[in-house]
Amino acid sequence: MSSERDSETTFDEDSQPNDEVVPYSDDDTEDELDSQQPAIEPVQNRINTGTEESQEPLKKDCSWQVKANDHHFYEQPQFKRKIFLCFKKSKYAGNAIKTYKYNLVTFLPLNLFEQFKRAANSYFLVLLILQAIPQISTLSWYTTLVPLLLVLGITAVKDLVDDIVRHRMDNEVNNRTCEVIREGRFKNTKWKDIKVGDIIRLKKNTFVPADILLLSSSEPNSLCYVETAELDGETNLKFKMALEVTDRYLQEEKAMADFNGLIECEEPNNRLDKFTGTLFWRNRSYALDADKILLRGCKVRNTDFCHGVVIFAGADTKIMKNSGKTKFKRTKIDSLMNYMVYTIFVVLILFSAGLAIGHTYWEQQIGNSSWYLYDAQDYSPPYRGFLNFWGYIIVLNTMVPISLYVSVEVIRLGQSYFINWDLQMYYPEKDTAAKARTTTLNEQLGQIHYIFSDKTGTLTQNIMTFKKCCINGQRYGDCRDSAGQLPSHPEQVDFSWNRYADGKFLFYDHYLIEQIRSKKEPEIQEFFLLLAICHTVMVDVSDGQINYQAASPDEGALVTAARNFGYVFLSRTQNTITISEMGTERTYDVLAILDFNSDRKRMSVIVRESNGNIRLYCKGADTVIFERLHPRNLKREATEEALDVFASETLRTLCLCYRDISHDEFEAWNKKFMEASVATSNRDEALDKVYEEVEKDLILLGATAIEDKLQDGVPETISKLSKADIKIWVLTGDKKETAENIGFSCELLTDETTICYGEDISGLLQTRLENQRNRAGSSTHSSLRMNEPFFQGSRNRALIITGSWLNEILLEKKKKKKKKLRLKFPRTEEEKQKQMEKKRRAEAYKEQQQKNFVDLACECKAVICCRVTPKQKAMVVDLVKKYKKAITLAIGDGANDVNMIKTAHIGVGISGQEGMQAVMSSDYSFGQFRYLQRLLLVHGRWSYIRMCKFLRYFFYKNFAFTLVHIWYSFFNGFSAQTAYEDWFITLYNVLYSSLPVLLVGLFDQDVSDKLSLRFPRLYILGQKDLLFNYKKFFRSLLHGAVTSMIIFFIPYGAYLQTMGQDGEAPSDYQSFAVTAATSLVFVVNLQIGLDTSYWTFVNAFSVFGSIAIYFGITFDFHSAGIHVLFPSAFQFTGTAPNALKQLYLWLTMALTIAVCLLPVVAQRFLSMTISPSESDRIQKNRKKYLAEEEQWQRRQSAFRRGVSARRSAYAFSHQRGYADLIASGRSIRKKRAPLAAVLGSTTGAAETS
Repeated sequence: MSSERDSETTFDEDSQPNDEVVPYSDDDTEDELDSQQPAIEPVQNRINTGTEESQEPLKKDCSWQVKANDHHFYEQPQFKRKIFLCFKKSKYAGNAIKTYKYNLVTFLPLNLFEQFKRAANSYFLVLLILQAIPQISTLSWYTTLVPLLLVLGITAVKDLVDDIVRHRMDNEVNNRTCEVIREGRFKNTKWKDIKVGDIIRLKKNTFVPADILLLSSSEPNSLCYVETAELDGETNLKFKMALEVTDRYLQEEKAMADFNGLIECEEPNNRLDKFTGTLFWRNRSYALDADKILLRGCKVRNTDFCHGVVIFAGADTKIMKNSGKTKFKRTKIDSLMNYMVYTIFVVLILFSAGLAIGHTYWEQQIGNSSWYLYDAQDYSPPYRGFLNFWGYIIVLNTMVPISLYVSVEVIRLGQSYFINWDLQMYYPEKDTAAKARTTTLNEQLGQIHYIFSDKTGTLTQNIMTFKKCCINGQRYGDCRDSAGQLPSHPEQVDFSWNRYADGKFLFYDHYLIEQIRSKKEPEIQEFFLLLAICHTVMVDVSDGQINYQAASPDEGALVTAARNFGYVFLSRTQNTITISEMGTERTYDVLAILDFNSDRKRMSVIVRESNGNIRLYCKGADTVIFERLHPRNLKREATEEALDVFASETLRTLCLCYRDISHDEFEAWNKKFMEASVATSNRDEALDKVYEEVEKDLILLGATAIEDKLQDGVPETISKLSKADIKIWVLTGDKKETAENIGFSCELLTDETTICYGEDISGLLQTRLENQRNRAGSSTHSSLRMNEPFFQGSRNRALIITGSWLNEILLEKKKKKKKKLRLKFPRTEEEKQKQMEKKRRAEAYKEQQQKNFVDLACECKAVICCRVTPKQKAMVVDLVKKYKKAITLAIGDGANDVNMIKTAHIGVGISGQEGMQAVMSSDYSFGQFRYLQRLLLVHGRWSYIRMCKFLRYFFYKNFAFTLVHIWYSFFNGFSAQTAYEDWFITLYNVLYSSLPVLLVGLFDQDVSDKLSLRFPRLYILGQKDLLFNYKKFFRSLLHGAVTSMIIFFIPYGAYLQTMGQDGEAPSDYQSFAVTAATSLVFVVNLQIGLDTSYWTFVNAFSVFGSIAIYFGITFDFHSAGIHVLFPSAFQFTGTAPNALKQLYLWLTMALTIAVCLLPVVAQRFLSMTISPSESDRIQKNRKKYLAEEEQWQRRQSAFRRGVSARRSAYAFSHQRGYADLIASGRSIRKKRAPLAAVLGSTTGAAETS
């Protein structure tokens, strides 16, 4: 039994996770896993054109068929699917994308359906129906209809405005154009009109509109360079290559129009780097893989034009498959509010039932024996009690405040506009303002526990810059003049002496320039020559401008730096490389390129100089270079010190070295190299072994230091958010070394941080899971021990885990089935039960393991997940939501972040360099990561405080208003008669008490925005739900109940034996109603005045204006003139003028107001004096704080020498470089037809937008 259990959860020992690869198990089937082979070098790096045709096409699961240039092909019955009853639709999606919710037809029904899902709206609809029944209604129907229509109308308009914005953004994308074959010619066509099977032409710097099979391009051998930042966050160029047969025959427009190939491939899925298919054309079949596919969201770079056939369109594209479903998001307060409304429903029913029972008893004891109360209806007391139950449901309906929802929507709308109008969140460089794309989540911004951030383009700028270097033990890059002295003020180096300088490079060390130009130190010349020679960068010259195409952004930065310092890479052929060395052109013979891979962490190039000498140049991570240095390297120690200095400044370092090789040694080595190059099995291992033989006894030249530029203010923002007790997790598709380095740069990690990796925690989790399984049936004490922390002590820990380890630890990795010859027999019931039990147990273990992982990760101060897929990003967010019940925020800028953004409670998109997909799927957007602190610590906190204050007061004022009816019931035979005039009931929540609380919900603030940012600890109130919860709710209800008693019983006592100044007794029902109503209006409006922290003229005007409006309307409605016009609707004729002229009643109202408010004033005074909150203390000293000129100082990391773990190895490219491509000669530009000839007769085609 134990072995069976172990097999369900134990990790596969034979296949340890690979940190360097992104796992693609999102949609992997068991069969695919079985067929997977060990990772081999990408096919494009060693193309063998002869094998293209002979390769066995893979037909398994290739049920997706695409016929080029044939729209009728897709109308066949087998390509239709049933959508409803007998209605069928093509299984091939159109290319239009849709993020909106409504259209003209569906808006009204769908919107009303969504609104009536709210308990309060449905309740008031039922109430409106009840009020139409005269036997049970004591209130006019308009008292409910008017507020209900107002609520539905305002909410519908807001939803419509939101959806119109989504329509506009969708239209912006769908109406982009590209050239598509129509009627035999390329014509400009909108993206939304592109269909599967269309042949399209894309030009340089345009986005790919759908997933297409590359057919040909303007580059040699139909190479096509693409930027995949939208997909995986990587800004370095990738290259794709068409089939040799399509490159040869599909160049001209007529050939494209006549192309009729049939493609059979896998069904649409979300695996970004996997594709399997076959092209059938000219009676032959050709295997297709991911290297020949351009995905939607990529951008064509350094390729004048390319052609392709659409395979997946719109919702079927891989990027859309990764985007996840749009989820309806609601705030925590919304959910709490709904439960509170349900609580009020229960209270309402209990009150109504109690009062109905009271009426039944009263009828039996008094009503039946009182002849003067006979109403000509011979109903029994129980039946009268039953009718009164519904009567009280109607009378007490204001306990469930219908205006609550419309007021909440108005407040949220206002808060959204404040975010949109905030100039301190405006990014002028890109003319990008902050945008609240939804209006329903603002207060949740004040309750965030976890932030999940992308790295590339979100924390960083996607820009690599050469900052410093160490040459021959001497450090360069600090601000110095040409004599090596510190200048009085920094002055930028003038590169005008170099005609190849790109003009964008900024450098401040004049001393290094002086050394280069003087040519006194040969090591400096060798250093920059190495940078110009040792790389796999390819060059493109257009209009006299040199453009580099690099496999990684770091490599591009190094070659660009060498170019600016006078060592310019000009061109290369299959066997040579041409360099301009301080104005002198030299060509070197390239004898071998020893390319990067993840294990080697270095690259080398062997060149023959003009004098015949053979030299190896090498660059790589310090850890691998130092192992291969000659024992007598005098500058090693100085270089190590420089590396530590660079590392403390969070720069990415790389060591450079060289070695002279004799002719005999090279000949012997080259023979082995050629044999390994053509090995049919284990070729990579054979090559690595040969590389090792020559990469030894190296002479150290120095080291480079590159800055992966962070966005402005990232460390400060992370520091402030951490002080607000918000945990930040970074989820990125980038490599582990790069992600770790950025963690140090943005101060998420420090030198004091203890870093745990996937391999470190897997043992901990496995042990914990085994213990939990063994103790599953044990006592409660043992289960309590299982909840103890994973780490002992309070050390500062961080977790860095790769996608492969994440799959392994979370038991997401699918297991390979061992294929055995088995005879299939029908399963017995017992076998089926066993199988079900086994599956159930495996799921339980998996869930427990996932919970353990979340608990462990949450013990860490920071978590960095690298090499993760978009689906894994969403999974991590979902796990924290599920097991921690915490409010989450996801922030990103690329299409690979969309799933994560949609999964989190709040999604934030950065309008960056990676398109608009993240923004279109987000709830909030802005231009820079640093604005997140203002969004949360200012707008989020204010929104939460305002909403909580608004809700507490709203429930209070409604209970204070409604419960008066209950006290009055004890004196009117529980007859469901109202204590107020009908018009007062109708207008109380609309005019008399709504404006002041609405303005508090919009403008109130306990401390200013500057103090909110300066004291991030103020944010913790929202995380702990301290300002609005069930305790606060019941306190508001109790406060309202006490207020209602005072408002009823003080006037009631005053009216018992009263004589007016004119000798008349004002103690009639109508005068009492006016007295109670007037007292209520004064109390609730003055109460909101006490609750207001931030007074403005508008607040004061609203409080006193509401009271003035009450008197104006009351005197008007009680006038004789309006009674003459509408005698049945206005029956309180003359009541207010008569009652309010009595001084005795004014004294009664003054006493009522004082008894209601003075205890509140006393309680507030004692609270602020004895135990003031943090915001009270800050508010008290606000003038002192605002007068201080202190700025938030960024805490510098402690500097420690010799910490090699801090060094960034180098951000190696995520795939092998271009070495094989260069060596094969397939990248070398040959003379080919100009673009005009290729385009055939289509002259003057419009540019692709």
